[in-house]
Amino acid sequence: MQEEATPDIDVETLQQEEEDEEQETPWRVILFDDDIHTFDEVINQLIKALGCTEAHAEKLTLKVHNEGKARVFEGSFEECFQVNGTLKEIQLITEIKG
Repeated sequence: MQEEATPDIDVETLQQEEEDEEQETPWRVILFDDDIHTFDEVINQLIKALGCTEAHAEKLTLKVHNEGKARVFEGSFEECFQVNGTLKEIQLITEIKG
């Protein structure tokens, strides 16, 4: 029986490549529509979470209202986690997707 040659695999290199891919993957914060919060509450919380203009927050709020959900932020996992936390301060319904 002949043994097959297997390539040398550097486990550390593979782990580092996986970590790099995870960090480069665009993470997103999705905001869902609800019947609890007013437009003003959502707009003000988006301004606080994103540091965006009132006009941009209004656009996002209308998109969430009309479509049921919308991507409100994209960035690293850490950034998304921070934005998500700020939105959750007033119990907005959110999800982080990667």
